[in-house]
Amino acid sequence: MTDIPNSSSRPVLPDAARPADPEATETSMAAPGAATDSPPALVLRGLTKRFNGKVAVNAIDLDVPSGSFYGLVGPNGAGKTTSLSMATGLLRPDSGQVWVHGVNVWEHQLQAKRLMGILPDGVRLFDRLSGEQLVTYAGLLRGMDRETVKERVKDLLAALDLAKDAGTLVVDYSAGMTKKIALASALIHAPRVLVLDEPFESVDPVSAANIRDILHSYVSSGGTVIVSSHVMDLVQRMCDHVAVIAGGNVLAAGTVDEVRAGASLEDRFVQLVGGRHETGGLAWLRTS
Repeated sequence: MTDIPNSSSRPVLPDAARPADPEATETSMAAPGAATDSPPALVLRGLTKRFNGKVAVNAIDLDVPSGSFYGLVGPNGAGKTTSLSMATGLLRPDSGQVWVHGVNVWEHQLQAKRLMGILPDGVRLFDRLSGEQLVTYAGLLRGMDRETVKERVKDLLAALDLAKDAGTLVVDYSAGMTKKIALASALIHAPRVLVLDEPFESVDPVSAANIRDILHSYVSSGGTVIVSSHVMDLVQRMCDHVAVIAGGNVLAAGTVDEVRAGASLEDRFVQLVGGRHETGGLAWLRTS
């Protein structure tokens, strides 16, 4: 087992936020010191990925504190999705290591994945199942008993305003409904860490507000949310920590106030990333 880098002591998450399967927190799978010093929810060290010789993620280091609402922002092609895919065991890195609550993701994949709920961007679902069947299937795959799954499916569908569409095939869902049923599948086992890639894309404003309430309640009970988004105002209002990624590098990371440094998060983002153009051209684009 590779030692996890040292971190400051943080509060231990409550039992309610732990995975349903107690084997997920076996001390034999935890990094040394994890029993006495609660590790960060997620640690990335030297994480690197290349595609056809091009560096997509460049040896990034990142610490996500336990119990935080952490935003990951960056332009298209910045490496956000690739980083999250490697962090959650969906894409093997070329080099580097990842720990989730002290468990090495790539040495102990099953134990690590039991700790996480994942909503990948562009997720493909078993869309010939109904919404209710899909979330039930997700719970049973996690080894949960049928009565607990049945109760939680009912609660999740109600909370996400999908109860009336429980029997509808997912293939007939709208883009926003598909995103919500995928989120329900990620929540069913009450994970300790939620990793959500663009969770509000295609979601209507009312549903987005409901989802934010669910996520804030989850964080207040001890869970950790990591969310990627292009909407700076949303991240600034929703998150307490943020990292700015561009060109496969972490340009800034810390609390939202630290990163934005007295400006709006959007202005600070543009300053860090660059690429904004003065719109002096297009003189022909006039209506009068």
